[in-house]
Amino acid sequence: MLEQVKYFEDFVIGEGRQTVGRTITETDFVVHAGHSGDFFPHHLDAEFCKTLPFGQRIAHGTMVFTIGVGLTATIINPVAFSYGYDRLRFVKPVFIGDTIRSRVEIIATEPMEKRPGFGRVTERLTVTNQHGDTVLVADHIYMVERRP
Repeated sequence: MLEQVKYFEDFVIGEGRQTVGRTITETDFVVHAGHSGDFFPHHLDAEFCKTLPFGQRIAHGTMVFTIGVGLTATIINPVAFSYGYDRLRFVKPVFIGDTIRSRVEIIATEPMEKRPGFGRVTERLTVTNQHGDTVLVADHIYMVERRP
C-alpha cells in the first residue's frame, strides 16, 4: 500500500481513480454468509433461486459493498479518517462469476465547523460489473486534517 499525506486543502472535486477488477466466487458467498450470519436462500440455495426472476444466486449486498470498498484501499493517508458512509444503494444484482471494479471520485469538500482543524471530504464510490453496469453506489465521508 502506498502512503500519501493529503490534507483537506489538497482534495479537488472531480479527481478520482479506478481500481482493478475482482471476480466474485462461490467461496466469497459462503465466507460472507459465515461472517455475517446471512444464510438466506437468495444467496446460497441454487435450486430455490432457479424459481426466482434472476434464476441464480445473488450476492449479499453487504459483500459487494465490502469488496467494492476493499478494492479502493490502496492508499494510506495518515491525516484522513473514515467518518462513515451515506446513500448506500444496491443498484443491480451481482452473481457468481461477475467481475466488479470500483471507481471513486471526490464530489464535495467542506470545513467542519464543530471540529476546527478538520474538513469533510466526500468521495463517491461506484462499483460496476464486467458489462459496465453500476451495481452499487455509496458516498464515503472522510474527516481530513487541514494543513497546519
